[in-house]
Amino acid sequence: MGHDALNPVTLFINAGPVAKLVILMLAAASVWCWVLIVEGAWSVLRLGRAIAAARGRGPAERAALLAPVAEAGRQAAALTIPGESVGEARARIVDAMGRAARTLLTRAEGGLPNLAVISSVAPFVGLFGTVWGIMVSFSAIADAKDTSLAIVAPGIAEALAATAIGLAAAIPASIGYNRIGAALARAGESLQHLIEEDAVRIAAPAAQATAEGARR
Repeated sequence: MGHDALNPVTLFINAGPVAKLVILMLAAASVWCWVLIVEGAWSVLRLGRAIAAARGRGPAERAALLAPVAEAGRQAAALTIPGESVGEARARIVDAMGRAARTLLTRAEGGLPNLAVISSVAPFVGLFGTVWGIMVSFSAIADAKDTSLAIVAPGIAEALAATAIGLAAAIPASIGYNRIGAALARAGESLQHLIEEDAVRIAAPAAQATAEGARR
């Protein structure tokens, strides 16, 4: 096997059907991994901009992403419960907005769980390709009754290619999962603080209206 046979295309062409299947699966997983990473990073960026806009630190139109959360707060504040204190109203509004925020964060996660699957499964798929390539090498030795490098090299090359592609899929997926997950957790914490601040502002007028209605 010459040096020209060590490029990925030639390795794939010279590989057996099982090795080709493993390489194709891992290559598809690698591409999908980067699609999910870009999608997750964009979701985190949009959410961060929306929270900043809601705090008055950006264009107001960016806060439109948080409209379901704000609407949940308005609907909760519109409910009239006789005898309800300001603290009780605030807790009820926070709960309603929190449910809407959790739905929003779940949508923002997108394919994040799939990154965890790729990061954990891809190395084992690559390991399967590695074991299969070594088995091919041993089979070639048995058939040729020769242990020269020319006999074992194709199978070993398949094995190493499967290992490399498995790592190429798993490493970015693992890093992306952890980084995007941490960024979403920070965004969720900021969103919760924003909800609590809004609930304080919304709850006082709502409780005052309830008290006035009770006096009448």
